[in-house]
Amino acid sequence: MSTRRTLRFPRRAVSQILLTQLAIAAGVAVLATGLFLAPLSAQLDDQAMRRALAIAQSTAADPAVAAGLLDSAATEDSPVQTAAERIRRATGAEYVVVLDRNGIRRSHPSPDRIGLPVSTDPGRALAGHDVMEIDEGTLGRSARGKVPLLAADGEIVGAVSVGIAYDSVRDRLLGAIPGLLAHAGGALAVGALAAWLISRRIHRQTRDLAFSDISGLLAEREAMLHSIREGVVALDPAGRVRLVNDEAARLLGLDPDALTGRPVADVLGPGRTADVLSGRVTGHDLVAVRGPRVLVANRMPTEDGGAVATLRDRTELEHLSRELDSTRGLIDALRAQDHEHANRLHTLVGLLELGLYEEAVQYVTEVAGVHRSTAEEVTEKVRDPLLAALLVGKATVAAERGVALRLAGSTLLPDRLADPGGLVTILGNLVDNALDAAAGSEGARVEVELRAEGRTAVLRVRDSGPGVPAARREEIFTEGWSTKQPRAHRERGLGLALVRRLAERQGGSARAGEAADGGAEFSVVLPEALR
Repeated sequence: MSTRRTLRFPRRAVSQILLTQLAIAAGVAVLATGLFLAPLSAQLDDQAMRRALAIAQSTAADPAVAAGLLDSAATEDSPVQTAAERIRRATGAEYVVVLDRNGIRRSHPSPDRIGLPVSTDPGRALAGHDVMEIDEGTLGRSARGKVPLLAADGEIVGAVSVGIAYDSVRDRLLGAIPGLLAHAGGALAVGALAAWLISRRIHRQTRDLAFSDISGLLAEREAMLHSIREGVVALDPAGRVRLVNDEAARLLGLDPDALTGRPVADVLGPGRTADVLSGRVTGHDLVAVRGPRVLVANRMPTEDGGAVATLRDRTELEHLSRELDSTRGLIDALRAQDHEHANRLHTLVGLLELGLYEEAVQYVTEVAGVHRSTAEEVTEKVRDPLLAALLVGKATVAAERGVALRLAGSTLLPDRLADPGGLVTILGNLVDNALDAAAGSEGARVEVELRAEGRTAVLRVRDSGPGVPAARREEIFTEGWSTKQPRAHRERGLGLALVRRLAERQGGSARAGEAADGGAEFSVVLPEALR
């Protein structure tokens, strides 16, 4: 029973490199040979045609040939045949044919063809043009040159056609191939020797590992360091930083090179972050503050006495909250506008069906004027386009809920905000809370005040709701605190906590108080908020 053996690509790195280099060397040799041979054939053809043309021009320049063509008959012992055969034997051409204006041969290597028409069209040569071509004739395939034959007065009296046997051109081409292949083989041998020497060196340096093993080790390390969105810090048994990825260095606000090889306490300084990473504080999902970031850390000991700690940035939750708040606000605004638009269309249709055309025109004018006046009032006092768009959208939502949203008379905010996105988040959360509180109250209203004091932005939102008890005015800014029922897709109690965190991150403050005419008043002060 015989076993069937199949060829497989070698696993060892040194063997793969050697085969690859040999394949490249062979491919380059073959490509260079082909690139050399490709133009060589065309060059030999061109040389043969130019040689034929030169012989034809030399023959036509002999005055005796033109004179013999005019004075003698087309016979095998005519002066034209004698001169043509002499030139043919002297130059080694396959044929030298002289023909008259009618295309009749006056000379030919085969005397029996004298007096017969030529086999190819002599029209271009008889028209005064030099012709070079590779063509098939009575004597076979040849490289040809044709020129007009001129009399002493310059008149074209015939033409001269000279052919070089194409077999001689092919022989020259085939004769060049052995030498070319010898040079290519020598280059290939030198390349193979160099590839073998390089593979031996690589064999010693890679310890005969396979490429799959090397790439697997590198891929695992790179995946661990860069493919996760968590910070990773590895410590040795002495508490020194052994490994840190880019995300951990970013979260800790340090250069990775400054962390590696140094104790955690020396690098981070005293504080909860250093205590959590060094293991002095134990537990799961430990919260630590590092600069402006709130980090969640977990630490896992390793078998050699060290540890691996992972860090997550809790501010990602804030980004998600912003996206959810923006989406929810947009949906509410679109829903309110759709509902309001439908009501207005129904009213307009009813007026038209009743034939009250003047009242319909007046109603459309009033509706358009109210919407335009609201947008103009907002954009006149709030110059930032993002905040203005937010307030116009919130005004539509407020009208849908039966709440009057208005701007305070002192509102004036220029378009010089350093972080308009952050202020949009703050204002959106405060207005949403105010609408929830004012909805259903008597004379439901929400007043927004935005103004600039130098480079400081001051924001106040007042509502006609029940207000916030003095004992809970700090508690409401705690994450998770809310008097509302939680929604299915997200937890409550994040809006005001997010407002205070954004304000404090910019060096400002957020606080709750009581409005002058009852209800709640939320104030946010943001220093350096304007450029």
